[in-house]
Amino acid sequence: MPLRGRDILHRWEGNPILTPEDVPFPCNTVFNGGPIKLDGEYLILLRVEGRQGYSVLALARSSDGYHFEVEADPVMTPSSEEPFATYEKHGVEDPRITALEGAYYITYTAVGDCGPRIALARTEDFRTFERIALISEPGNKDCVLFPRKIDGDYVRLDRPYGHGVGNIWISYSKDLATWGRSRVLMRVRPGYWDNDRIGASAVPIETEQGWLEIYHGVKMTSSGPIYRLGSVMLDL
Repeated sequence: MPLRGRDILHRWEGNPILTPEDVPFPCNTVFNGGPIKLDGEYLILLRVEGRQGYSVLALARSSDGYHFEVEADPVMTPSSEEPFATYEKHGVEDPRITALEGAYYITYTAVGDCGPRIALARTEDFRTFERIALISEPGNKDCVLFPRKIDGDYVRLDRPYGHGVGNIWISYSKDLATWGRSRVLMRVRPGYWDNDRIGASAVPIETEQGWLEIYHGVKMTSSGPIYRLGSVMLDL
């Protein structure tokens, strides 16, 4: 495909691939899906906002990666069991999927009265899902796991929000449940397209040159926020 304009990535002409009309249960919006390819099939774990006003996670399947069919019922809804119930009462959002050690780990945003925090679930077949832990304090989201350990540790990127700014941080864990050694990794850039907040979008991709991360950045305008995609290369 020839390059068009200034963008490196080009939107598929057949977009959108999914709309609320494609969801077989009542909903308001469809957005922020995590994709994965499993046994030759493309899957997207979708955030769907229901008519009740909170989000659930639904699963869409495709043979070609372009034309998807959404399953009849949500695959994850806010938990009724503690400790998750308290922090998911206003929805589960924004799933990211990492293939890791023979399973699929899903970081998602748990939304409750205290604000958004990161939670972790696990599946092997995208039919049954096991919640592992709540892995951050409130005010945090946009979490992705690296697809392998680094120097014996699990590693993640996330985006705590403080003092009106959202930067990308990196943290480490021995067991995926308890995280620490956290430090800021990337900062917003005043005067640029990502000057308000930034967050990890794709699971880091390992290359010979380093870890390629596709992230999103936000610039506030008088008409509201503008979201754009950027890329960064991290040391292996």
